[in-house]
Amino acid sequence: MAGRINDEDVKAVRDAVPIDAVVSEYLQLRNAGGGNLKGLCPFHDEKSPSFQVSPSKGFFHCFGCQEGGDTITFVMKIDHLTFSEAVERLAGQAGITLRYEEGGYNPSHQRGERIRLVEAHKTAADWYVEQLATSPEAEAGRKFLAERGFDQAAAEHFSVGYSPQGWDHLTRYLRGKGFSDKELLLSGLSQEGRRGPIDRFRGRLMWPIRDIGGEVVGFGARKLYEADNGPKYLNTPDTAIYRKSQVLYGIDLAKKDIAKSSRAVVVEGYTDVMACHLAGVTTAIATCGTAFGTDHIKILRRLLMDNGSARVIFTFDGDAAGQKAALRAFEDDQKFAAETYIAIAPDNMDPCDLRLAKGDEAVAELVEPRTPLFEFALRQIVLRYDLDTPAGRAAALDEAAPIVARIKNTGAQHEVAVQLAGMLGILDTQFVVKRVAQLARWARDRGGKGPAPDRQQRPEQQYDTVRAPSGPALTLRNPVYATERELLKLALQRPELVSPAFDAYGMDEFTAAPYAAVRQAIMDAGGAEYGVQDSQEYLIQVRDAAPDNAVRAMVTELAVEAIMRKTVDEHYAGDQLVTVRRRAVERRIRDVQSQLTRLSAGGDPAQLAAVQNELWVLQQYDQALREHGAAAL
Repeated sequence: MAGRINDEDVKAVRDAVPIDAVVSEYLQLRNAGGGNLKGLCPFHDEKSPSFQVSPSKGFFHCFGCQEGGDTITFVMKIDHLTFSEAVERLAGQAGITLRYEEGGYNPSHQRGERIRLVEAHKTAADWYVEQLATSPEAEAGRKFLAERGFDQAAAEHFSVGYSPQGWDHLTRYLRGKGFSDKELLLSGLSQEGRRGPIDRFRGRLMWPIRDIGGEVVGFGARKLYEADNGPKYLNTPDTAIYRKSQVLYGIDLAKKDIAKSSRAVVVEGYTDVMACHLAGVTTAIATCGTAFGTDHIKILRRLLMDNGSARVIFTFDGDAAGQKAALRAFEDDQKFAAETYIAIAPDNMDPCDLRLAKGDEAVAELVEPRTPLFEFALRQIVLRYDLDTPAGRAAALDEAAPIVARIKNTGAQHEVAVQLAGMLGILDTQFVVKRVAQLARWARDRGGKGPAPDRQQRPEQQYDTVRAPSGPALTLRNPVYATERELLKLALQRPELVSPAFDAYGMDEFTAAPYAAVRQAIMDAGGAEYGVQDSQEYLIQVRDAAPDNAVRAMVTELAVEAIMRKTVDEHYAGDQLVTVRRRAVERRIRDVQSQLTRLSAGGDPAQLAAVQNELWVLQQYDQALREHGAAAL
């Protein structure tokens, strides 16, 4: 049975791996102010970045879907790992050797299934590379690459390998490395044969497919021999770590340049990606045996940040299949905020053939945006109709006008409507323009019953209202709650500025139930004083002390959200402490005054005197807070 990872080692992993470095492997982050970073949330679909990372605190929080946590939590959620698997992966990146309790460390038994499958793929990828470089049998693979302009250095850069033709060469090799038959079958590297597992890929050129984090999760295999009765390209089947609709070949190599340049080039094959990268087009990626779809768009959008200058260029063959692929891509065009274009090489050559025929410069020239994808789609539609007849022109307009109406930019929409009129040969240009505008207006009206699903609130609006377990909704953004919120942010982010005074505050001084629950979690974690000693572990303890996921999410949000003042010092912190305390005192004064009024109508004289004394003490304390501020706390 797997042992528990030593707590000190878990803490060491958290401290060693910066959260912004980990998150940046999956999405583009930009400055959000206050030392925080922001990006498009990887856990839900959005067009405005509401996902924030606090490198100083080691936390992330999405103000849209409320997901949040530390580095380990992020890795668990993004890659669907268990806690132990996430710690093990991060420990491997940091070079930390983990210690296990209750039985010691046994890698073959204590690592999770996903970790084992990834390790099997990495081991297989290294072995395939070695086979291509050294095996006499792999000459067919080396010849294939050479004929397409790829030398040994290129093959090594992309980790291209070769799978021998025998039945179980890889299977036996991985067994020797400690992998079980069950793991080999689950990984998709082997398949059931008549006498047990055999290699899935045999006699093929092998391209490792990596996820956005750079781990090998599958393979694309190209047929080399006529005797091979299988398909031209064979991909890893869907497994626990590989879904072909959710991976992009080359994304691990291209992601940084995609984020930096706000441009992505989508090509059709593995050799096209290689040709583009070697020609200097380092933003090229490709799908893996499936059409470019919604899940692929989500990956790119997180890297492109969907800003207005972002561009996605599709390269397709000019034949019927390529045109069909382009039109299919256009169906999802509006899911991008980026502008989309299509590039078709002369003589319908793909980037790999173009590089061979005309060199690197021709490839770089190919992917410079030429034709907007919507324009290409319109021309393909128009070509299907007989434009010499009124009926043909009308039918083409009926199909094409809704496409123009989907264009986001209204100025561009008008210009394209004019172009469409010219394509159709309709002399009354304004008729086409008005028709497109009408369709666009109808589309907006249909969606006007409520906010669009992808329209995100600003982060500061997300918790404007919450509903207590029983009772009316609380408006957390009124001045009272806003001050309580600010004080809690200080207690979580800058505990040294509010300790030890904060630890003397009671839960009743926080009038919003969610904030009172956070105050209790801080108390249960050892108070702000503990945060002064170990700020990062303190936040982990506060989250662990939260009674439920809602409070845990609130803790993460307050730990990440920027403090309202740019310059945060003891004076500012003191103001928040005093304001919250004075409001608590004022509430108590009102309660005592109400009690005094009742007693004055005929209550016990001794009790009346005690209440009068309490009122006098409260009023004196309130005056001291007004005059001396935090010094009176």
